[in-house]
Amino acid sequence: MSTPDSSSRIRYHKRTPTGLTKSEQASWDPKILSLWEKCAVDENSDKENFQKTFVRHVTTTLARSAYNIDNFSAYQATAHTVRDRLIKRWNDTQQNHTEADPKRVYYLSLEFLLGRSLDNALLNLGLKENFGEGVKDLGFRMEDVLDEEVDAALGNGGLGRLAACYMDSLATLDYPAWGYGLRYTYGIFQQRLKDGYQVEFPDYWLNFDNPWELARLDVVVDIQFGGSVNEYTDEKGRTRYLWESNDVVKAVAYDVPIPGYGTKNCINIRLWNSKPKRQFDLGRFNEGQYEQAVQEQMQAENITAVLYPNDNHMVGKELRLRQQYFWVAASLHDIVRRFKKSEKPWSKFPDQVAIQLNDTHPTLAIVELQRILVDLEGVSWDDAWDIVTRTFAFTNHTILPEAMEKWPVPMVSYLLPRHMQIIFDINLIFKDFAKFFGSEKFINVTNGITPRRWLHQANPKLGDLITEVLGSKDWLKDLSLLKKLEPFADDKEFKKRWVAVKRSNKVRLAEYIKAHTGIIIDPNALFDIQVKRIHEYKRQFMNILSVIHRYNLLKKMSSKERSEVVRRAVIFGGKAAPGYYIAKLVIKLINSVADVVNKDESIEDALKVVFIPDYNVSVAEIIIPASDISQHISTAGTEASGTSNMKFVLNGGLILGTVDGANIEIHEEIGDDNIFMFGNLADQVEDLRHAHRYRDVPIDPALQEVINDIEAGHYGDPHIFSPLIHTITIGKDYYLLSDDFGSYLSAQNLVDEAYKDQEDWELIKALPKNTALTFLDPNNNNLGGEGMTF
Repeated sequence: MSTPDSSSRIRYHKRTPTGLTKSEQASWDPKILSLWEKCAVDENSDKENFQKTFVRHVTTTLARSAYNIDNFSAYQATAHTVRDRLIKRWNDTQQNHTEADPKRVYYLSLEFLLGRSLDNALLNLGLKENFGEGVKDLGFRMEDVLDEEVDAALGNGGLGRLAACYMDSLATLDYPAWGYGLRYTYGIFQQRLKDGYQVEFPDYWLNFDNPWELARLDVVVDIQFGGSVNEYTDEKGRTRYLWESNDVVKAVAYDVPIPGYGTKNCINIRLWNSKPKRQFDLGRFNEGQYEQAVQEQMQAENITAVLYPNDNHMVGKELRLRQQYFWVAASLHDIVRRFKKSEKPWSKFPDQVAIQLNDTHPTLAIVELQRILVDLEGVSWDDAWDIVTRTFAFTNHTILPEAMEKWPVPMVSYLLPRHMQIIFDINLIFKDFAKFFGSEKFINVTNGITPRRWLHQANPKLGDLITEVLGSKDWLKDLSLLKKLEPFADDKEFKKRWVAVKRSNKVRLAEYIKAHTGIIIDPNALFDIQVKRIHEYKRQFMNILSVIHRYNLLKKMSSKERSEVVRRAVIFGGKAAPGYYIAKLVIKLINSVADVVNKDESIEDALKVVFIPDYNVSVAEIIIPASDISQHISTAGTEASGTSNMKFVLNGGLILGTVDGANIEIHEEIGDDNIFMFGNLADQVEDLRHAHRYRDVPIDPALQEVINDIEAGHYGDPHIFSPLIHTITIGKDYYLLSDDFGSYLSAQNLVDEAYKDQEDWELIKALPKNTALTFLDPNNNNLGGEGMTF
């Protein structure tokens, strides 16, 4: 990632309560300063001060009385109380950055999967204990208050969570950074299950007050589409281009403060909301054309209505293109505006600005900056291109073709005519670019996760145990300190407490599953978990096929034999893209298998299958700490990195996985005893696919038996699942389920055998062979993205 080095971190000097330096105070009228100090936010974090502010927000912000307040109102009042302190830190941070004038890093991501903000803010600001006591004295439980918050619907999967982790890390490391994204009205979607099928519903996350955003209604950028490009000669005789259009949409800014841990640094994510240039046509309304009167408003607001509009049709493709250009154009306008305030020459732009593009979605920013410099600022083409190439860094998260943003040339020419000209002028062919520059421009880096969210917040009991044993919380900013746990490998009391933490986390997940699905699972069972975006390359299909194989074996056993088998709860979670038919069929198959297995009393609860609906960050915080084994079983060579594997390992879980993505480096760190690897290697994949295409390769016998069961109707109408089966048979098994199925089952058997020895199993989980998992955390100066960055 192209960021400032450590010398660019901001050191926060001591400030007065107003946030002003002494030199700034000197220029203020004493009366004004006195009033300012009286009205400034009191950062005192004691219980009484919290309660005073809490009551003020209940009575004024919420306009409620002490007799008209429930858990949700208590959440709102607590959130506003915490936000007061965040805003104070945010203002101080921005003033510090303005004074220091450092190089800033700007992170452009179409997703920011933030999860819940209150608990994270309380922990990062060190307020949870006192505020928790304050809430309790007022008649509420902090656990209930925290549970009232709705996840921000600003992302979907690992890419968005990665962005959120990076913002946390940048704030914690005192970097001057801004994130830029979109303020989605409905986000991705709320996932519900109907007859085992995924059904998408709007996620009305903004229906109630969102205390974690600050509306900047004065920060508005006009974004244009369509129109024409006119060529002209300027006063210096240079050929110039002017893009003119009447199709204009307004981008309105909303800011989300992001606090660092153990620092006053509070950085910002700026989200853009789309609004029409003219909201209401009174003339049409008066003529009785009611729908036409608000048509412009509806078309404009569609741009930020939904994350990833379905692009299976041309209308959806156009909306996605509008969405992505709207976002990058508004963001670059903001970045350029901030730079121009410094009055530095354009040649200094790369010395002040580093822009990181999170995957292919924001790549139009490269073309847009070139347009701004050449067309609007009068910089020569060559000088502008030099500035552009020294400003941007780009992270590619996967090499799968469907993940690449591709647009029909006529569509780009119509919506963004000037950009199409610039794209042709750049004439950059990616393959040739990569071949020419090689390792000079392209590097592979492993992404990271923040331990503040994924251990301290998600697994507080384990975090407290580690802090107690190590004597401090310093490990939250330096995971290499976990090496100091090694002397406790043979400590019986430590292992006993570790096992108790895991047990309580499994009970918590079992209670959640019962409440949300009605399925009862035994906390003593092995919790086998695969939660992630549903996709063919991630191979949830192979997982559920192996579950059918296990079920068949259990059916053939005697009761005595089953009593000696490791009891398993196989837990799935994740969303399929609305237009991804095969992925949605995988969800249906999982639920159909669950319906059969969970009702079969003959297997005596030796196997349970669960699909947890509407998987998100908050649900992940319950699932991940409860894991015994987690599955990361992508076809070798398809997963750029992944982050969920890191979260599971950080919480003391073992991995069942292929030699792919971050599994490889995790294996190197934790050793053979803590990971179960299987499957063909990446350099074998193409040969195997070639064999499937041109030769009659038999399907693995165990897999064929499972396919026969599905086609025989054991799990419902077999015609429903024919397209799924065809991906293996007619489709030539592109993701190599058959080739890996045998070794996958063998690895599953090894998991069973290991779990039978509970003392050894808990020791393995409690203390990995190498606990120096520093590469998992971007706070160890690893601010790169997953996959390939250049």
